[in-house]
Amino acid sequence: MLLEVENLQVSYGKIVAIKDISLSVETGEIVTLVGANGAGKTTTLKTLSGLRKVDHGTVRFDGRDITSLAGHKRVEAGMCQAPEGRGIFPGMSVAENLAMGAYIRGRPDPADLERVYDLFPRLKEREKQAGGTLSGGEQQMLAIGRALMSKPRLLLLDEPSMGLAPQLIQLIFKIIVEIKEQGTTVLLVEQNAAQALSIADRAYVLETGSVVKSGTGAELLGDESVVAAYLGGG
Repeated sequence: MLLEVENLQVSYGKIVAIKDISLSVETGEIVTLVGANGAGKTTTLKTLSGLRKVDHGTVRFDGRDITSLAGHKRVEAGMCQAPEGRGIFPGMSVAENLAMGAYIRGRPDPADLERVYDLFPRLKEREKQAGGTLSGGEQQMLAIGRALMSKPRLLLLDEPSMGLAPQLIQLIFKIIVEIKEQGTTVLLVEQNAAQALSIADRAYVLETGSVVKSGTGAELLGDESVVAAYLGGG
């Protein structure tokens, strides 16, 4: 098992944001977390990235307890997040942003850069352009590409389709599948539940900080309560 989370609880002051969450991700999977705003999806990813402290519970990565490990050490271990809101460096060029993704390893590997440009040809076309001048979709591509430059074994994606036009959403999800096929495991947080479940091997449904359902992507796509709550069914 690549990632194991057991009975994880995280609070903001007196507010418990996630309550005794347990989940797992196997090597080679796309696993998605779906749920409404405030369900605890982003807090879960931030905690896995080392950005939030744990009240109690355990996070294991490749069998190693990383519950108290610093964020940059998690990147070194092979876990990297492309955050919600993209978080690119607006004054730096596309190429410089991508190079920052490889900072843990020192110099960028040309093969990694070629992989990112193969996935996102638009970034190659704009490699000298400042990140802040890119469109929203291009900035999302840059955020994912920068995370891939760290050679993660597990890529954490937080709302990659947020604010994008439908055509770009289709493209981003197609690329997520390609990333998996190239050997990178993906844990995806996404409000576009239909798209996320359609590409997921397995999924967890979060409500008010707790896991309330889990199953394969196909199973949850066919679950009437999930359809009614998140897919516009009734």
